[in-house]
Amino acid sequence: MLPENRMAELVARHDKPGPRYTSYPTVPAWTDAFGPDDFAAKLEEAGAAGDELPLSLYVHLPFCRELCTYCGCNVVISSNRDKHEEYVEVVRAELDLAADRLGRRNRLLQLHYGGGTPTSLDEALLVRLWDKITERFEVRRDAEVAIEVDPVVTSREQLALLRGMGFNRLSLGVQDFTPEVQRAVNRLQTVEETEKLVEYARKLGYRGINFDLIYGLPHQRMETFARSIEEVIRLAPDRVAIFSYAHVPDLRPHQRKIDEGTLPAGPEKLALFQHARERLLAEGYVAIGMDHFARKDDELALAQAERRLSRSFQGYTVRPAPDIVAVGATAISDLRGSYAQNVRPLGAYYEAIRAGRFATEKGAWLERDDLLRRDAITQLMCNFHLDLGALGEKHGVDAARELSSSLEALRPLEEDGLVRRLPGAVEVTPDGQPFVRAAAMAFDAWLGRLPPTRKGKLPVFSRTI
Repeated sequence: MLPENRMAELVARHDKPGPRYTSYPTVPAWTDAFGPDDFAAKLEEAGAAGDELPLSLYVHLPFCRELCTYCGCNVVISSNRDKHEEYVEVVRAELDLAADRLGRRNRLLQLHYGGGTPTSLDEALLVRLWDKITERFEVRRDAEVAIEVDPVVTSREQLALLRGMGFNRLSLGVQDFTPEVQRAVNRLQTVEETEKLVEYARKLGYRGINFDLIYGLPHQRMETFARSIEEVIRLAPDRVAIFSYAHVPDLRPHQRKIDEGTLPAGPEKLALFQHARERLLAEGYVAIGMDHFARKDDELALAQAERRLSRSFQGYTVRPAPDIVAVGATAISDLRGSYAQNVRPLGAYYEAIRAGRFATEKGAWLERDDLLRRDAITQLMCNFHLDLGALGEKHGVDAARELSSSLEALRPLEEDGLVRRLPGAVEVTPDGQPFVRAAAMAFDAWLGRLPPTRKGKLPVFSRTI
């Protein structure tokens, strides 16, 4: 771990707004010229690519009982069962639309329910949704079938039902166990509630149980966050994700309820992450990408050791299906060198699907240079290593020449010991891992030429540290 004064210097130089690179090009570069017909064509292209090629399916279930003030997700606050049922019926119709265009290509290597809080749906609606998925798709026996859960909302009956369906991975939102922090973000959840859910999930046979934590929340202090980390270590999840809180009130107006004066920032904020990282590593976890940790025998850790870890909108994975089909309001598909995102308002989403057309609002066609840079960024973000020779061979180019300006842009990071340039490769050093987003930005050809938002402003990104 770097000395505190040295870390402060590095943060001052390299902590700036930048993308998280769950996609490349990033969402601000997408265009509304990409519409429903373009998405339908990409689905048909994916279907023609081969019946045996696996797929990933993402289902967005946006409902939450209450709004957490830190939230950056696309959510709908409602406990109304009729609204939930209406949404499920429209998603079922969208699944039919997608499956019809995919034809015989229907084998799922990944299935992910995200939100929102997917377990806001009652058991009958969870069954109704699952029946349609298994009617139109084949879930492979080796598939990763994951769901995001809130321990306060999720019942033992729901966990058992989902396990019987075939769900094998859970991601639990924890954020922070400190009551003061929880009150400030409107997310009340005790250690005991979390522990009981984890114990029951393990009895049911769930593997790969993940905890999501957030650093940089209001009122977080080293002494209290450290206690939360010790509780996490005691509960011993298989994986831990520690995300940086992105305070972007211009994009998420509900974040204005947070008193900015209570937010840790700069070196103070990074110290929270550094402490958590140090403790988890000391307890035998392996650092995965920029903000995840996994037990040494977890498949994520094994994949990273072999430099074959991958990443998508659903997170880090060792099962990177070549195409991702996503359904639900705001859901993002990644198909055949394109991105496509559905509209957010439920009314517009319902209207499109009920009319028999897709609800695509915007998207992007990836050019050859985009695909090259996307792979380069993915390798850095996942494996902290970029093999330029292998990258060039995959894309049929001289990668070092094509990316020469990006490699030169790494020089400030290299001079600070955060990146190491080797013959034919780039490595992010252990000290540089918290700064990996800054390294990825060097390969982003879209930065500086992103179109303004509809309000005429430049796109807003969270700070990289």
